Amino acid sequence: MIHTDIPVKNPIKWNTDKPYLYTLTTALIIDGKTTQSHHQKIGFRQVEVKGNQVFVNGMPIKLRGVNRHSVHPLTGRAISDDLELKDAELFKQANCNYIRTSHYPPSERFLAIADSLGLFVENESSLTWIQHHASPIWKLWNYKDEKFYPYMLAANIEKMQAGKNHASVIIWSLGNESYWSPLWDKVYREAKKLDPTRPISFHDQCWGGFNNGGNKVDIANYHYPGINGPKATDTMKRPTLFGEYAHLSTYNRRELITDPGVRASYGPSLVKMYDSMYVHKGNLGGAIWSGIDDTFHLPDGNIVGYGPWGPIDAWRRPKPEYWGMKKAYAPVVVKNVLRPAIKNGKLVLEIENRHDFISLSDVDINAKVDGVPVRLTSSIKPHGEGLLHVPVKDGTKEVYISFKDPSGNVVNEELIVLKPTEEKVSEGKLALSFTENEMAYFVTQGDVNYTINKITGVISGATNKGIKVLEQGPVFSVVAMNSEDGGKPNVAGETYQNNIYPIKNYPSYTIFANAIKVDQTNDAIIFTIKTTYTNGDGNITYTFFANGNTQVGYEVKTTLEKPYQYGMLFQLPNTFDELSWKRKGEFTVYAAEDIARNNGTAKLNAKWLPAVEEFGKPAAKQWKDDANEMGSNDFRSTKQQILQTQLSNGSEGIVIKSNGKQASRSWLQDEKIQLLIADYWNNGSEPFYGSPFTDGRTNIKGKMLKGSVNFRLQ
Repeated sequence: MIHTDIPVKNPIKWNTDKPYLYTLTTALIIDGKTTQSHHQKIGFRQVEVKGNQVFVNGMPIKLRGVNRHSVHPLTGRAISDDLELKDAELFKQANCNYIRTSHYPPSERFLAIADSLGLFVENESSLTWIQHHASPIWKLWNYKDEKFYPYMLAANIEKMQAGKNHASVIIWSLGNESYWSPLWDKVYREAKKLDPTRPISFHDQCWGGFNNGGNKVDIANYHYPGINGPKATDTMKRPTLFGEYAHLSTYNRRELITDPGVRASYGPSLVKMYDSMYVHKGNLGGAIWSGIDDTFHLPDGNIVGYGPWGPIDAWRRPKPEYWGMKKAYAPVVVKNVLRPAIKNGKLVLEIENRHDFISLSDVDINAKVDGVPVRLTSSIKPHGEGLLHVPVKDGTKEVYISFKDPSGNVVNEELIVLKPTEEKVSEGKLALSFTENEMAYFVTQGDVNYTINKITGVISGATNKGIKVLEQGPVFSVVAMNSEDGGKPNVAGETYQNNIYPIKNYPSYTIFANAIKVDQTNDAIIFTIKTTYTNGDGNITYTFFANGNTQVGYEVKTTLEKPYQYGMLFQLPNTFDELSWKRKGEFTVYAAEDIARNNGTAKLNAKWLPAVEEFGKPAAKQWKDDANEMGSNDFRSTKQQILQTQLSNGSEGIVIKSNGKQASRSWLQDEKIQLLIADYWNNGSEPFYGSPFTDGRTNIKGKMLKGSVNFRLQ
């Protein structure tokens, strides 16, 4: 074979921010005639490892990525060219710049798309779990046996020969989560001979005792670090890649189908994690596990797989984690959104440019000052920081700003509120009185009538103009953590199955009220009640105000231990099937289809399913509109940090007022609408993703829990 070097002077270099490609034409000429020609797209770029960093074209890079399986519910691992493109576009639009092809090489079609769109690719061999507990066969086989070497070598060499001409491929991965051995060392040396221009990775653990065989490849790996992991990478002599991290909630299956809001809590934790990864230069970046739900709808009606662990589902619909990932991976960050400064008639924004290759002069920056468009410019360099000035007036209420990359993708947007709108509070005074008989108290508050059971101290019902609004409550309630995966016998977590159903939750069972004290003033009627539950005791206070508002406070000590949520639970007739909310979200701008959006409405639309999901098709155009017997994903998901929550039947309703420090969750159960106003909540029971996702978990046994809920029936 004859090798010919073709000199190219000052080529335009390929990178993920500006993926410039040339067309290379080769021809076979015999006797002056072209008998065959070939056209292919190529990019010029250089990859180097210097110390504990990776450089492309002389620039240090940060990988913002996902692990991608080729998967579709109806075709399995064989997917169409259209889906190859769809996947790349979805991840690129979510600010990813890197795909790890777990755990086999991608199609050449996908690599061509990655070249064109600008995605780094870690091209992995189809070798996984050699001498790893997830593959029990290695209890029988000897992982050092030379008979395996030809297969290990072939899996790597064939992959490299197929993908070597693609600019997007910047890392060769020898294999996944295996234990290092002399066989792997031999494969590594042969791979370096074949291609010395790209670094090589191997996915084991580069610190700690688990799965750490002491490999010496170019890039170190660590899977599933906690929040302290990024800092640890700076102690490594090689670049350290988090080949799998920030595992989406998957194995707490019953919790997930009960409350899809668990998924919405993923984003803020990921922002904290990636912010730390970005700061520590020894951290090359990482790939979220995983990219796409791994579910298969078999011809016999079974639905199997590892489960819903992707920011997009298997039908390619974005899920709540998708929007959190896009925010965490934003290559332009406004650092002082919550502490805006105005100086000399200009809003001063602190900007961080996390692009690897382009300055903000290549980014389209647009603002709207109280709705009036303003075009802005900046020249902050890659991985640089600086200030951006937006002209404002003394009366300016809010400034919206967006950043659009050269491909036309809006990479980040923020809404900076300078003067919050104050809500008008009605101070009208209603007729307020109470009566009683042997069994109950009856409170009249304008057109609203409450009944309080004397034995239990519980509000046993309420009407508004004779229409039933409350069936019961609010009553103190604890929702326990639940990590159930369905219990199917499995290896390595393959437990996805049909017969798994949501979890019902009930208020703490009230045995009796020990004492009830009633006080009345000009403005309120106050009930103070000592209550005994089957799992604790406490004090409950009802305050019915003459302005139509009601407050219920609690002090409860319980024998229960690990809560997912606790607070006060209302029960309403099932006709109250429309939810609306306002909340103080962690982000200032949300997608319209995100269940975590700051303002929204959702319909119950409950439907019974014979399986965990619809068979053979996506249930709705948008993931938020999928539903089960408890309601739609949107309706039944926890809304954190609420300012207001309302349930309505079209005319009557209940309105909860809060201060941004409570969460609400509504669902259909036992033919009644349940509404939980939680004073405590966490991110759920997923075991793989550690801190910061696990922050806030607590044990409440024996502790005095305090809280209150403010509401109005109308």
